Amino acid sequence: METDNGMTLCIPTVFISWTGEALDKKTPLLRSIAAMNKAATRVLKLLGNTEIAPVNSSCGAEQEYFLIDSNFANNRPDLMLAGRTLFGKPPAKGQQFDDHYFGAIPERVQVFMQEVEERMYRLGIPAKTRHNEVAPGQFEIAPFFEAANVASDHQQLTMTILRNTAKKHGFVCLLHEKPFAGINGSGKHVNWSVGNATQGNLLDPGDTPHSNVQFLVFCGAVIRGAHKYGSLLRAVVATASNDHRLGANEAPPAIMSVYLGSQLEDVFEQISQGEAKDSQGRGIMNLGVDTLPIFQKDAGDRNRTSPFAFTGNRFEFRAVGSGQSVSGPLVAMNTILADSLDWIANKLDSDLATGTELNAAIQTVLKEVMDEHGAVVFGGNGYSEEWHKMAEERGLANLRTSADALPVLKEGYIEELFEKTGVLTPVELESRYDVYAEQYLLAIEVEAKLVVSMTKTMIYPAAVRYLSDLSSTIAGLKEIGIELDKETAEKVATLVKSMMDYVSKLTDTLSKHDFASTEEHMQYASQTIRPLMDEVRQYVDALEGEVADDLWPLPTYQEMLFVK
Repeated sequence: METDNGMTLCIPTVFISWTGEALDKKTPLLRSIAAMNKAATRVLKLLGNTEIAPVNSSCGAEQEYFLIDSNFANNRPDLMLAGRTLFGKPPAKGQQFDDHYFGAIPERVQVFMQEVEERMYRLGIPAKTRHNEVAPGQFEIAPFFEAANVASDHQQLTMTILRNTAKKHGFVCLLHEKPFAGINGSGKHVNWSVGNATQGNLLDPGDTPHSNVQFLVFCGAVIRGAHKYGSLLRAVVATASNDHRLGANEAPPAIMSVYLGSQLEDVFEQISQGEAKDSQGRGIMNLGVDTLPIFQKDAGDRNRTSPFAFTGNRFEFRAVGSGQSVSGPLVAMNTILADSLDWIANKLDSDLATGTELNAAIQTVLKEVMDEHGAVVFGGNGYSEEWHKMAEERGLANLRTSADALPVLKEGYIEELFEKTGVLTPVELESRYDVYAEQYLLAIEVEAKLVVSMTKTMIYPAAVRYLSDLSSTIAGLKEIGIELDKETAEKVATLVKSMMDYVSKLTDTLSKHDFASTEEHMQYASQTIRPLMDEVRQYVDALEGEVADDLWPLPTYQEMLFVK
């Protein structure tokens, strides 16, 4: 990595303790790849393959981010210390026109992007896409697919490059999942597939997926894994920052479901009924313009409300947060696939040993997958209230907050999963829970302290100063016979009092330290501290709409989102 003072060599590294425990994210990732390769090879042999190259997972992580002029960001203590705005009144115009998404990239941002890409190319990181995202001030960069272990290193470097390059161009790059309330948050959609040099992409359905046995087996394994270990998939994307995003615009809900698309959903429905006999065709896209070529329609489609969606020849894990390492989600996906492939191999071994023909054995195991785990497949609107009710009826967990999701890592069946696949020992898994829980609590504590300090030292003085000016003006005009409506002053005074009442309550909650367990502490942070922070914000944002603009101490959403 080059700087003005020289270069630093960054070597892919693992980090372990003196006694051999993995302290990093790379070691478990490499273990999960090995476990998945072992199970996949076993299944491929049962399917009749003789030459089988090592199977690896691939990853392409779409990185979303916000760019804010540093003059604004450096005057926001919340952005500097918490990465998100704890206060901020929505501007008259937000993202409702979608004009930023489809507009040209601002010139200053374009120059920044080009330097980012040049730096990435120098480090061997292949990027192929840059564009505006939906929210004003939001952008995206997407890489080529790479082997998962390489992609995880490159993704970490990409985040560093984005932040460092932004400084050179007078920006601050925000990788927080929800830096601005009321508009889209940022994710890091992890496109994940598995394959090797001899059999190719094992999640490529081809033109006739109903007859592609190899694909059906591997896709069925993913369905089983996502259903049996859906809570684990939720836990590995659980952070204090991602809690603001899950379930909102352009972000999947906290219910883990699998979207297959109309073609594959029909094929697996046929399997559940007995046997898949055909696949929906692609069809032709008629644009009604003679000068344009004829396009084939894709047999599938997309669903942006699904947290785990099949998108042509891979699954897109959309719930991953923009500031996260991709290693944790990759470890989870590789491990649950390894477990499901082992289960399928055991079933096939057992059936074949009794003389059952291979295709019949495959049909039997895939039907069992759909009968037992088909509840996780959902093709509708994941944002709808109807889906929340339906998911509950299907027995799918709805872990709304990290305080609900992280304790999943302590469940016995999760410990057994990681131990039997050799990915994480019980001690290594427990340590990760402890660290993630601590990070969650610390993040909320920092934000709550910021809410208190910013309100007391910035918002309250500005509001009182405005009230003083307003009162003086009203009194001065009254002396010359002009009566001014006192309604604004009374409203501001009421808002200030309510704001400070909740600040006092929030201060009191931060003094509590006697918790029986980490789980109780996280629930307290989630259910007591965070709601009080939201109450304070409600009054601060209302005051922003009343106090004179020249007295307001913080850069506004309008300035930060639209000045580039």
